Amino acid sequence: MAGPIRILPLGGLGEIGKNMCVVERDGRIVLIDAGLMFPTAEMPGIDLVLPDFGYLRDRAGDIDAIVLTHGHEDHVGALPYLLREIGYPKVIYGGKLTVGLVRSKLEEHRLREVPIEVLEPGDRRAAGPFAIELIHMSHSIPDMRAVALHTPQGAILFTGDYKFDQTPVDGRPADMQRLAQLGAEGVLCLCGDSTNADRPGVAPSESSVGPALLRTFEGCEGRIIVTCFASNIHRVQQVIDAAAHLDRKVALLGRSMRKNFNIAANLGMASTPESIFIQPREIEDFPDNRVIVVSTGSQGEPLSALRRMAHGDHRDIELHERDTVVFSATPVPGNERAVNDTIDKIFEIGAEVVTAADAPIHASGHGWQEELKLMLNLTKPRFVLPLHGDHKRVRLHAGLAEAVGVAPKDIFRGSNGRVFEIAADGKRAGLTDERHGNGVIYVDGVDIGEPDDIALRDRRTLSADGAVIVVATVSARAHEPVADPEILFRGVPFVDDIEALLDELTDVIAGSLAESKQSAHRDAKLLEQDLHDDVAAFVYKRLKRRPMVLPVVVEV
Repeated sequence: MAGPIRILPLGGLGEIGKNMCVVERDGRIVLIDAGLMFPTAEMPGIDLVLPDFGYLRDRAGDIDAIVLTHGHEDHVGALPYLLREIGYPKVIYGGKLTVGLVRSKLEEHRLREVPIEVLEPGDRRAAGPFAIELIHMSHSIPDMRAVALHTPQGAILFTGDYKFDQTPVDGRPADMQRLAQLGAEGVLCLCGDSTNADRPGVAPSESSVGPALLRTFEGCEGRIIVTCFASNIHRVQQVIDAAAHLDRKVALLGRSMRKNFNIAANLGMASTPESIFIQPREIEDFPDNRVIVVSTGSQGEPLSALRRMAHGDHRDIELHERDTVVFSATPVPGNERAVNDTIDKIFEIGAEVVTAADAPIHASGHGWQEELKLMLNLTKPRFVLPLHGDHKRVRLHAGLAEAVGVAPKDIFRGSNGRVFEIAADGKRAGLTDERHGNGVIYVDGVDIGEPDDIALRDRRTLSADGAVIVVATVSARAHEPVADPEILFRGVPFVDDIEALLDELTDVIAGSLAESKQSAHRDAKLLEQDLHDDVAAFVYKRLKRRPMVLPVVVEV
């Protein structure tokens, strides 16, 4: 008889982002998604945050397939880095748009021979002890797929990100009939999206956004700059439709915005009137009331087109006082400060800003509480493992499962790196004490690694309080000063009377060296440690700040 089924979330449980989950049986693995997370303000110098690949690196030969639910970065962004670590798997499956976006991404990383295939909804593919099936779902990007891993004991169902939109822009609502069939056949475990488990009711339809955007645009006299996620093809399509209605030209700003829309258009998932597009360099050639710009930067990303516009350093467009900037997105948790900073810069310029708080110009791609309940009632799972959300939302999702009749003992709140195991007979399940890969990998420029806490702590110190560099030159034998010390302040705020401070600090350094000289067998490293402690204490006493102190003792 086959062994137990093991489910190991490596990311996305207890956090928003870097979704990745291992499903294992009899030593064979199917991996669901490979996402990344963008760094927080507490991670200076870090570009991307990836799940810990350690477990997969050791088990690369056991991976039968990677299945991608959809093309958002928090579900596919880590894939190039993962493939560099483990090599190519036997096959990667996804929907048509997902495969198109991922192929483009892999091409950018020069990973050209990856075996990636489109798997149509309803088709099945064997992968070790599992049979893989994709189910069409609705989300804020086309071609969203839930994943069913079929076993003799029932299906392991990963919902991915979803909502039950009854009037989606593409006219293709979630396949509720197939979900109900799976429920009748027997869903062994539901691993479900928890993102909006804290929002009562039902999420607004994406198609409701288009009329709201049109009403907003009709009240604008100057140029309109709309910012949204580059992957939200349906949102971009609705902006283009509104622009055509108002006889305005459209410029797509941002490399990812242009690339994603072109891929969707080539796949027949987006369409545009003839001659509606203009190049970014042509924006200034048209009257302000004839232009709509669709731009990246809805999350305040430092290098995005909108952020550069807000700071006045975009090469093609300069914001005017009569412009209106429309934020057709809401901040991802953790991005609020960056978004607010961008908005404030736009107000400083004198342009108008419209957000989702001012008009219904955004609809979440994640279902609210009643939709999560509907998923549970359709699929009737034996066990429930909430995923895709911070611990608050995971706990609320668990409460929703209990409210619709799932026994509390069959609902499990896990964490990244903790193994959830279902017995071979499918009748018992539980979280084990076994843990793997609950850390993270940082992408820092071109380097990929696991910076320890000391590195990030040093960066935070430098960004907050700066550095004090002290170079003391002493005789090699007597360790007596042979020259005045060199003292440099870098990024230390509020140093007003610098001359007086330098004089006092010179005396502190001389005193520290004199005191250290009294101790026998003091080498340069010990002198540097004494200097560090004495200088740090003095600077804190005078400035009430803790800059990084870098002492250097040169023996001559």
